[in-house]
Amino acid sequence: MDELRCLPVPLLEWYRENARVLPWRSDPTPYHVWVSEIMLQQTRVAAVLDYYRRFMEAVPTVACLAALPQDELMKLWQGLGYYSRARNLQKAAEQIKTCHGGIFPNTYEEIRALAGVGDYTAGAIASIAFGLPVPAVDGNVLRVVARITGDGGDIGTPTMKKKITQALAEAIPLDAPGDFNQAMMELGATVCLPNGAPQCEKCPAASLCRALREGRIGELPVKAAKKARRVEARTVYLFFHKAGVALRRRPRRGLLAGLWEYPNELSEETGWPERWGCSAPELRRAGTGRHIFTHLEWHMTALSAELDSPALPEGWVWADRQALRDIYALPNAFRPFEQIVLDRLGRF
Repeated sequence: MDELRCLPVPLLEWYRENARVLPWRSDPTPYHVWVSEIMLQQTRVAAVLDYYRRFMEAVPTVACLAALPQDELMKLWQGLGYYSRARNLQKAAEQIKTCHGGIFPNTYEEIRALAGVGDYTAGAIASIAFGLPVPAVDGNVLRVVARITGDGGDIGTPTMKKKITQALAEAIPLDAPGDFNQAMMELGATVCLPNGAPQCEKCPAASLCRALREGRIGELPVKAAKKARRVEARTVYLFFHKAGVALRRRPRRGLLAGLWEYPNELSEETGWPERWGCSAPELRRAGTGRHIFTHLEWHMTALSAELDSPALPEGWVWADRQALRDIYALPNAFRPFEQIVLDRLGRF
């Protein structure tokens, strides 16, 4: 991977002229970098910007995050997805408070030990916030390096990731490790795009790139096909009584842990009135929706009903429009039914 040794100078020149202006780059404190990197996991920059600004206004310090009630944390995170990231943020804030006196740790090993922090995130924080010469290797970086070096190894394997990490550790400039890592990410996000459509004419590494030189841009990087997602057919129940819709909290572990939801079940399950103790004169078909998780796909059919009684199973609540807006965090999976619910609650 000799091409990487020649990369820092043209890459950093390009980055300093073309880097997007982002709030966490403007003030790269450890806390800002950490929160932004967690939010950016599997999420586009454009989707993160407003969440990041709101989060920093509401939770400006590690101490505030450690003390934040979890329902408020989930409400701040609502719509961003992958909610385990938020729970791990808070766990890590508690670690920082307990194990580091409330001061963000400044070594790679200590950062890596925080809840929810993997190799990439630890490398990003260590290099950007503390100037440590540690690579930060994510999917963008794997793609960029595979193309520049012409490496046909499967970037989805630990062996290939380790190989690229070691090569970058030898190439990273000691005087600008944070800029180098951000430049690699930026290059992959804005120029060396996936799906065989990179903007090679804008790339600072074009003269070094073996994939471009050998006409293999469409072939690289190599990544094994993902397994097909499991599909679940689910029935979602929109139960109303006067000005409220019924919500229940999901289990504390597993998919969408601890979030609020409209009651639902696998479509082949039956007997909901008896099992939940609810009484409704009529169920009406209200709509359909689909939501894709990483390894799972929900195909949903919503049924609505006006309940005769305000009594609900233990742990369920009635939520009006204001409560849905300000208190209860519902995952994006149920967004297809949001307008149906708001229209119904709007009658009161």
